[in-house]
This record gives sequence, C-alpha cells and structure tokens, in this order.
Amino acid sequence: MTTPQHLSDRYELGEILGYGGMSEVHLARDLRLNRDVAIKVLRADLARDPSFYLRFRREAQNAAALNHPAIVAVYDTGEAETATGPLPYIVMEYVDGITLRDIVKDDGPMPIRRAIEVIADSCQALNFSHQHGIIHRDVKPANIMISKTGAVKVMDFGIARAVSDAGNSVTQTAAVIGTAQYLSPEQARGETVDARSDVYSLGCVLYELLTGEPPFVGDSPVAVAYQHVREDPVAPSKHNPEIPPGLDSVVLKALSKNPDNRYQNAAEMRADLMRVYQGEQPEAPKVLTDAERSTMLSTPANTRAFPASGPQTGPLPSQYEEPRRNPLSRWLVGLAALVVLTIIVTFAIILGNGPSRDVQVPDVTGKSQSDAVAALQNLGFKTKVQKNTSSKVAPEKVIDTDPAKGSTVSAGAEVTVNVSIGPENQQVPDCHGLSFGDAVKKLQAAGFKGTFTQSETKSLPEDKGRVMATNPPAGQYSAVTNNITIVVGKGPGEKPVPDLGGQNIDVAIKNLPTYGFTAPPR
Repeated sequence: MTTPQHLSDRYELGEILGYGGMSEVHLARDLRLNRDVAIKVLRADLARDPSFYLRFRREAQNAAALNHPAIVAVYDTGEAETATGPLPYIVMEYVDGITLRDIVKDDGPMPIRRAIEVIADSCQALNFSHQHGIIHRDVKPANIMISKTGAVKVMDFGIARAVSDAGNSVTQTAAVIGTAQYLSPEQARGETVDARSDVYSLGCVLYELLTGEPPFVGDSPVAVAYQHVREDPVAPSKHNPEIPPGLDSVVLKALSKNPDNRYQNAAEMRADLMRVYQGEQPEAPKVLTDAERSTMLSTPANTRAFPASGPQTGPLPSQYEEPRRNPLSRWLVGLAALVVLTIIVTFAIILGNGPSRDVQVPDVTGKSQSDAVAALQNLGFKTKVQKNTSSKVAPEKVIDTDPAKGSTVSAGAEVTVNVSIGPENQQVPDCHGLSFGDAVKKLQAAGFKGTFTQSETKSLPEDKGRVMATNPPAGQYSAVTNNITIVVGKGPGEKPVPDLGGQNIDVAIKNLPTYGFTAPPR
C-alpha cells in the first residue's frame, strides 16, 4: 500500500516531516482553506490490522476534542481509499519549530528558568487532556515542540494509547524501545496507568532539560525499564550545581516510584514549579544534602549518654559496639516520638479553645487549587474539590467555595472548593452553504457566545454569499466563548470594463480577450 498524494480531494501531500513507529508525517496543503497543515498517515501494515485501525480512529477522534493553546490542534480525520483498503489519516496544526529532543541534542541543558517555563506550559496541556479523559502515555522530548514564536506545543495525544492497546506484539516492542527512558514504573511493569504516569514522564523530560540527559540510561530498553522500577534517580543538582534545592525537590517528587507519592495531577506539579520560579519554597519535601544526611545519622549516636567517669574522647569500648551498629533506628524512634508529641500539642491547642470553636471561611477566589486547599486545611477545614465550567475564571483557578467566603462555620467542617476548567466546549456545527446570518444563528443555537467575524474568499459564482468554511472548522470542539471566523464566498471577482470607444467594432471584439472578456455571438 502506497500513500496517495491527494486525500479526500482536499489535502495535497508534500515533503515528509518525519517518521514514527507507526506512521509518517507529511507537510500538506489544505486546498479548501488555503493553509499549511501536518498530516499523519497510519503505517500501511498497521492499517490492515482491524484492531489497531479501529483504536487509531477512536483515539484520533478523542484527540480532536482537545482545543488548548499548548496542544497541537487536530483539525480533521479521514480515510484515503487505496487498492488494499482504507488508509486512516489525521490532519493537524502545522507547527514551525523544533522539538525539545533536538534542542537538548544541539545545545545541551536548557537555562533553568526557561526549562521551568516550558514544563509549566506542558503541565497545563497535560492537565487539560486529563480532564477530558485522555492520558498521553508517551510524554517525551520528541513530543514537545517550541515554535519559532516560543510557544510550547505538546503533540501526539491519544496515539500512544492506541499503541498500548494494540494486540501486535512487534508494535508494542517498537513503542517501548522508543520511549523506555521516559516510562513510568507502572508502564514498565505493564500495569494500568493514569494521569500520574504522565506526571512521571514529564518529570523525566524536566530532568533531561536541566541536566542534558534522562534520569536513567542503560545498554538496553530492559535495563532502563529496570532502573525506572528499582533505582532511585540522582538529584539533578549533582549534574548541574546551579539547580536550586527547591527544583530538585519538584523533580524527585514527580519521579517517585509510588504514584501516591507523586503529584496527583499536572496542575499540582505546575503550582510547585511556579513557586520555585518565583523564588518560593515548593510543597515537595526538601531533598537533604549529603552533609545534612550525615549529620542526621550521626547525631543520635554522638549524643547518647554512657555510664562512665568522664566524656568519651576515643573509640567506644567493645561492649558498646553493638548498639552503634544501628543509629538510624534510634533516630527514627526519636523522630516518631517528636511527631507524636507534635500531634498531641496541636490537639491540645485546638481542644483548649473549646469544642464549639467557629472559624470564618477565607476568601480563596482566584487562587490555584493547591493554594486554596492548603489555606483551608491550615485552618482545620476538610476540603472537597469540584470541577466546573466557567467563562469568567481562568482554568485551574478557584471560582468560589461552599460555604461562601466570610461564612462562619465550625472548625473541622467540610468546604467545597469549586475550581474552573475553563469555558464549556461545544462541537462547531457544519455551516457550509448557509448565508452569514443563518450561520451565526446556527452557531448561537449550538451554544457559542463569542464574536462572529466574516471574511471573504474567491468562489464560484453560485457560492457567492454562501459560507465556505469556519475557523475553528466544523466538527472540532471549541470553547463557547471563542471567536469564530466565518469564511464567505465572494464569487470570482469583478473586473473593470475597458473603454473601447472610438474603435472599429471588429478591432474591439478582438481586443476583448486581452481584458478577460468575450463578445456574444453576432
């Protein structure tokens, strides 16, 4: 099966931009909207696999619903009819830029602040996809691009899921080989994955941006996968001493083996990254330096009191060798006692104020989810987070609380935090052939509330005044508050009538074609 040069009488394929384990990507021209696009065509041998073919189509449709500025947009999907059967393809936004893989390969580690900015934007893209039920499963430097304007674009949403679900073992092996350095431990073990798996993979990408190499390397994919499951990564600052301790903490929390110990979603990771970016301490646990770790381990043994006639200045007598073998155990016991004491003192303070202590709900409107929850929990409230659409509050920011801010409630009461996921998304209806006014009515009936702008394009005479296309295109999901451009045909265009006055009629008729006109039969 060969790839045709024209797809659906609309897309004209150009040069190949790259190859993947299951597809090839072409630069193409959308002849209808007169713009460049990128088209991913499923590999011929996989197109003949019914199971993979159906999953590819389903995942492509899911990916088309992800309308986010940091995600490469999917404009269209379709099939090209070939001699051996249908060949699926996906039409995507063409991004003129460079991948993180090539940036690190060519330039080495990225400046620390720029690395934080890139991964923070990537967190927003992943969090948006997770809220729409799509796990990327193949987050890696090759799937994150920086455009020539500096914008971050995450690619290939949903496609990795089709690979992981496919029954073709050769395909699965090829996919693992290509991404082993960024696999989460649960992926390496073949377990079910969720959003926290993408958080781990993004932590691997951040590690590589900061140090120039991934957290684990090996002679084979199996060796690398084993390290993801069993080995602890070295702190990034060991490779690059300029990395601040707070950023070490963020990276290592994202790379926790146990998903429960990681950031529970990409928004939490982004919040901690921005704290580091602004010079604040992240919520991630501090990473101890070698000196601090040595001090903590040695202090319990050095401060133990021994029955003797004076201070110990030399080696301990032999009868004390056995107790010195496990100073860490004694330190842990001491730490546990300190924790218990802290809990007792805290409860004593709370209970000392009386059983009916009332607390006022603070104003957390506009704060990030993590900051709002922390502020409420610090006052003793239980918290519950609900996600709601909002056209007025930015995504991942708090809309309001229930009970409302300023309310006085009992300490320990539950407060529901309503967090924005942005405006509601709706599918753009097909307005082709309608007048501009009728198209606006149809879009409004579908729930769109933004501005409708008319633009014109040349068309056949019969299409003059009729809708040729919309942007976003029909079938794509878009926020109901987004502006929509309605492209209307203006006909073939008008030409000025030449002044032929005074010419002989035969000469004038011969000259008409020069001006683009013809004379009627005489």
